[in-house]
Amino acid sequence: MKVKKFLTLVAALSVVALVSEAQVLNRLKQKVENKTEQKAGEEIDKLFNGKKKDQPGQPGQGGAGGAGGQGGSGGSGSGGNNPSNQGGAGLISTPPDVKQNLADAEVAYKKSSYGEARYSVQQAMLGVEMEIGNQILKSLPESVSGLNRDAESDQVTSTGWGWAGLTIHREYTDSKDKQFSVTIANNSVMMAGVNAYLTSGGYAQQTNGAQNWKQTKLKGYRAIIEFNEGSGYKLSVPIGQSSIIVFEGINFATEPDMMKAAETFNLDEIKKELGEQ
Repeated sequence: MKVKKFLTLVAALSVVALVSEAQVLNRLKQKVENKTEQKAGEEIDKLFNGKKKDQPGQPGQGGAGGAGGQGGSGGSGSGGNNPSNQGGAGLISTPPDVKQNLADAEVAYKKSSYGEARYSVQQAMLGVEMEIGNQILKSLPESVSGLNRDAESDQVTSTGWGWAGLTIHREYTDSKDKQFSVTIANNSVMMAGVNAYLTSGGYAQQTNGAQNWKQTKLKGYRAIIEFNEGSGYKLSVPIGQSSIIVFEGINFATEPDMMKAAETFNLDEIKKELGEQ
């Protein structure tokens, strides 16, 4: 579908939702409790079990297959001798199909199924965000300061609310007890805390004179570095208006060692991928 066609669809959905003039993503978030949202929720419920979530005889918030079914914890029958699960590969991580969801949104809109159309547009946005997160994760270094990437720790999560809840996480470890981790996030709470430090213009000391945190710079970006005897070093670097990168180092010998590890990362490229200004 052409970009122009997609933008036309989003604009039409915004009119139906009766929201104020603002960006589409903010409109969707601000109208959580209106009738359009309620209809979207019903559509989502239908996708999972064909009935409303709170209807008698259906599982609770855990959804189908969750704990708390009939006949005792973890079981689906009425007896107490049900076998416990011993295997299974779990769920497959499958990001939403952007093109398919855009096509579904157009079909739903033409049928005046506005809640379903809104849901499909949101899923398309989530798919784009997850793709961005995975691309950034792939671009991160495979090793840092002699520590190798822990593949099982790689994680990309998103709330799906338009680049307001994207989180990318990776850890690096060795065979002993040294660890380095990086978290890239759109997090207003974290940003507010770091910006408060940056505008305070000082540093904090304990009564014994040991410095807890101070302002610094990483590749030209203003940052806050902290040290705690229990958790080690933490370096917080705001990039752009809404994104932040947090580096954490356990059992790093010195502050320069921690800074050198953080310098391994291409902050400008990460900022660009996130679309930050």
